Amino acid sequence: MITDYSIQAVAINAIPLIFAITIHEAAHGYAARKLGDDTAYLLGRVTLNPLKHIDPVGTILIPLLLILTGSPFLVGYAKPVPVRFDRLKNPRIDSIWVALAGPGSNFFQALIWAILLITLIGFGINERFLLAMSQAGIIWNLGLLVFNLFPLPPLDGGRILAGLLPARQSILLGKVEPWGFFIVLGLVFTGVIGSFWMEPLIAFFKSVIYFVTLPLQILF
Repeated sequence: MITDYSIQAVAINAIPLIFAITIHEAAHGYAARKLGDDTAYLLGRVTLNPLKHIDPVGTILIPLLLILTGSPFLVGYAKPVPVRFDRLKNPRIDSIWVALAGPGSNFFQALIWAILLITLIGFGINERFLLAMSQAGIIWNLGLLVFNLFPLPPLDGGRILAGLLPARQSILLGKVEPWGFFIVLGLVFTGVIGSFWMEPLIAFFKSVIYFVTLPLQILF
């Protein structure tokens, strides 16, 4: 939960947020290339350059509006990575893996930030900026992970659901896509996604990270 929007808080959050968004989008393109479609690679989207992934509305405007309205959660999106699903080796199954790559990258980033946080505390390194940045890295990545898993296109969760559903239901779900993000935004601003989706799932993934890092915690 982000409640401090001071200059110091912005500085602490900037690096993990940029990494979270950039690696998320690059992961989609990388997975697509490995599975047969090099569209994103040829367009320069399989890169860690954040400027290639910034969307004026999703990366800047929507988070700014949430800040101004005092939202307890900050969500947004980057410029979607272009994928030609018909070029994938196994379009139905591979589309699921391509969609999972982004949220998956956020989970591993959250895990890395958690390991860094535990290590800093374990060695008694009381550098407040690094500690706060590590905590922000966990929060941002879990937030992006859970938000993007919401099962409505064009979010990753919607594409995963479309790949799992029978063909007829998948086609019906695809018809929602032009309106999907407007529906999601409405659910965000009314607090529905925050209360009934993000909060419980973030708590779940925090517990997963806790158990994965438990040996390291015991070591220290």
